[in-house]
Amino acid sequence: MAGEDEDLPRDAKIVKTLLKSMGVEEYEPRVIHQFLELWYRYVVDVLSDAQVYSDHAGKGAIDCDDVKLAIQSKVNFSFSQPPPREVLLELARNRNKIPLPKSISGPGVALPPDQDTLISPNYQLAVPKKRPAQAVEEMEEDEETVEPNPPQEQKPTDIPQNTSQKVSFPLAKRTK
Repeated sequence: MAGEDEDLPRDAKIVKTLLKSMGVEEYEPRVIHQFLELWYRYVVDVLSDAQVYSDHAGKGAIDCDDVKLAIQSKVNFSFSQPPPREVLLELARNRNKIPLPKSISGPGVALPPDQDTLISPNYQLAVPKKRPAQAVEEMEEDEETVEPNPPQEQKPTDIPQNTSQKVSFPLAKRTK
């Protein structure tokens, strides 16, 4: 482990020391790189803001006051104070005045109604009643004389279509 510390850059050693001083003993190695990236990005943002303030003031170089102003504006913009405790308590009292809805479901997981789910059936299957043998034979003859492509009439599209349909199939006679 001492060999690993020698290979690390100075900034990575500082981050590692900070983590150790805060009581963090175990962490992934990429945590150091993430902290370094955050650190560098923050420093670049602050120094860029300080450069803008210095240019605005007509100075040739950044001074300590520009950096302080940049840090203060970053803190004011990035961090906000939570509301006072009294405000939070008042909000909690108002919210807790509204009672929770009663649970009407029984044991198990409460599921939404069937019409609101994607697994509900969207068709109905109607099984035809048995017909006399003569009617079945007449139907078979009618099927043979039916045109293969009958002309279809145009239906108006403004009539709402019912999504549930009854589907039935004629049962053919089995030959033995």
